This record gives sequence, C-alpha cells and structure tokens, in this order.
Amino acid sequence: MQVKDITRILEAFAPLEDQERWDNAGLCVGSPDDEVHRVLVGFDCTRQLVEEAVALGADMIVTHHPLIFNGLKHIAPEDPVGGAVYLAVRHGIAVYAAHTNADKAAGGVNELLVRRLGLVDAEPLDESRLGFIGRLPEPLSGADFCALVKARFGLKMLRCSAPVETVRRVATSCGAGSGFAEQAFAAGADAFVTGDVSYHHFIVPDGHMILDIGHFESEVDIVAKFVSVLQENLPTFAVCTTTQKNNNPIYYY
Repeated sequence: MQVKDITRILEAFAPLEDQERWDNAGLCVGSPDDEVHRVLVGFDCTRQLVEEAVALGADMIVTHHPLIFNGLKHIAPEDPVGGAVYLAVRHGIAVYAAHTNADKAAGGVNELLVRRLGLVDAEPLDESRLGFIGRLPEPLSGADFCALVKARFGLKMLRCSAPVETVRRVATSCGAGSGFAEQAFAAGADAFVTGDVSYHHFIVPDGHMILDIGHFESEVDIVAKFVSVLQENLPTFAVCTTTQKNNNPIYYY
C-alpha cells in the first residue's frame, strides 16, 4: 500500500479541489509513493500525535486540520508545529489532511453536525456547503434547546446569546463559522450553532440566538468518519484512531 492509495480513497470522499482557496489540505509531509503499513487518524497533527504514531508503528497520519497552515520560519523540535514536522520527517511518517473539503463533503463535517443536533429537512445555506439549515422535530424553548445542545455534544458549558422564546429552525456551521450568522438568520433560523464566536457576534437581532459549542466539538466527529471511509475501502488494512484521552487543546474548569 502506498500513500497515494490512501489519499485516493479520502479524496473520493472529500475531493481536494473542493477546499477553500486559503486552505492547505492534502499531503503536508511525505511522498505519494511512500509505503504505508498502518494509518493513525486524529484531529490535529500535534507532536503528541506523531509520537503516538511512532509508538504504534504507523507510517501515515490522517487529520482534519492541516499540520502546515501558515509559513514555517524554522523546523525545530521545541516548536509546536515545527516539532511535529521534524518528528514526522525523522521517522518517515507521511501526514495528510482533509479540511474544508471534508467540511463540505456529503457525509462530512457539516452534515455530521446536523445529524448530531437531530435536525430534519436540512439543506445547505448556499452552494459552499459550509453552513446548513434545518428544523427541530419539535419546537423547543431557548433554554431547552441549550440543554439539548449541551447533552448532544457532551458540553460542560455553553456560550450563547440570550435564549429566545421558541426555537424551530436551526442553522449550523462547523469550526469558526460565525461569519454565517447573518445569512443564517436571513434564511429563517431562530438559532445558529457554530464555534469560535467572538464577543460582538453575540449581539444578534431580536428573536434570534447564537450558540458557541466550540471549534473542536463542532468538528471532531470527522475523525470516526475518516476511519469508517478507510475501513470500508480497505477492510484488511490497519487503521486506528488516536488513543489520547483529550486532544482538544481547550480545557474547561
């Protein structure tokens, strides 16, 4: 098995050409012709994840977020990004990411977010497929909707604007999607669920609310999806997920 055999499967699910222009999805480290015997799937390619790949004997890592996103000025073991690159190269581990292309994919990050919320009759907000809108099976009060969201995502806490009286239609956008808020409300959403919401985005029109579930929480279901896509196409190949207890860089106390 070669790296290009793995990437071909992933790109059939999430075509690389669908990524946003500013993105850096694809093969970050390694050659398409490198041999692969075991793949480790995770969310972020941290140094800890590369160390885990080394311990497991994995020679390829697949993550959602790209390891190399902005330009690197140096590659040194003590640097968070450079250290992961350094270790991957040193141990001959290929690193691949499916990011905004996986956000948009059928059955990808945004559709997984819709499913976890239990929305019905959901459809994309626009042709980008970076936001969706659907309805709850039954209307809920704003407070009850907050409780539902916390339960569905296993949240200790939830940041939101003032709860509205009734929530019927809900819009979503994974990751840092607060830029879709105005579009979501214009499309008829009573509530908008996303992550990385800044202070001023919590100031919303009357009769609407915005909920920040966290960047990691809104996207992490893609890890299991990557595993299922690979296992369905390579049933006898070694594919494993990270065993880290918590690979969310944000902790809540």
